[in-house]
Amino acid sequence: MDEVEEIEVGMEIDILDFVEQCRDLAKQALGKHAGEPASGGFARWVHVILHCFRLEEGYSYRETPNRLKYMSEVRDVLGLDQDELPDYSTIYKSFDRLKMWVWRALLRVSAQQHPQSGHVDLDSTFFDRRAASSYYRQRSGNSVQTLKVTTLTDVESLAVLDVHISARWKHDTKAGPQVVRRNADDLLSVAADKAFHNWHTKYEFYALGVEPLILQRGSRPLTTGNNAFIRTKGYAQRWMAETSYSTTKRSLGDAVRALGWYR
Repeated sequence: MDEVEEIEVGMEIDILDFVEQCRDLAKQALGKHAGEPASGGFARWVHVILHCFRLEEGYSYRETPNRLKYMSEVRDVLGLDQDELPDYSTIYKSFDRLKMWVWRALLRVSAQQHPQSGHVDLDSTFFDRRAASSYYRQRSGNSVQTLKVTTLTDVESLAVLDVHISARWKHDTKAGPQVVRRNADDLLSVAADKAFHNWHTKYEFYALGVEPLILQRGSRPLTTGNNAFIRTKGYAQRWMAETSYSTTKRSLGDAVRALGWYR
């Protein structure tokens, strides 16, 4: 019995630490916009933490406020009394209304908590939504079945630095430079496969001060030699991006298959 109680206490401490870290990161990411009301009169940073808490614990929208009623320490971090908790419908609507820049800013400050080498992998993957949302798609007339996700992943910390999500599949030579451009000041090199190869892209990366470790298409001796040289300069670490995709799909599979694809 004592062992069970110790485990429960340990879990409570862990989730409290998680919420406190989310609070600090959310306020840092949102800056002057942190205290602005988002939905139901609650500050934007409060809504961000509620969604982080909900996803971390695997609660539904309806379960989230009910669970918080019995977590006084977590409510203290949020600055909410037991009778001030938002209704589950308010939490749901705020998730719909929060702009992408909010989550992008939160991702950026979260990634900064890890050591960054400046050397990143640029890669794309697909998140399949067909099985999880077929009923919703039929009822709503939504035809989005698969999302294309392009990310920048640090080769040492495995932290995802930036992400581009699209229901309309841009070619890699279009989405890749867009992601790199936003983070160019912090990058030294970018490793990518042949799908990202484009002379305009390579010239742009050089102009931004980022070394492109991008394989070229073709089998000519010059191309083969160039690809061999690139592989010796760090291209082999590109598998790190695949590891981050696998981890995300296994741990957050339900979240990335939400009814609203833009979430």
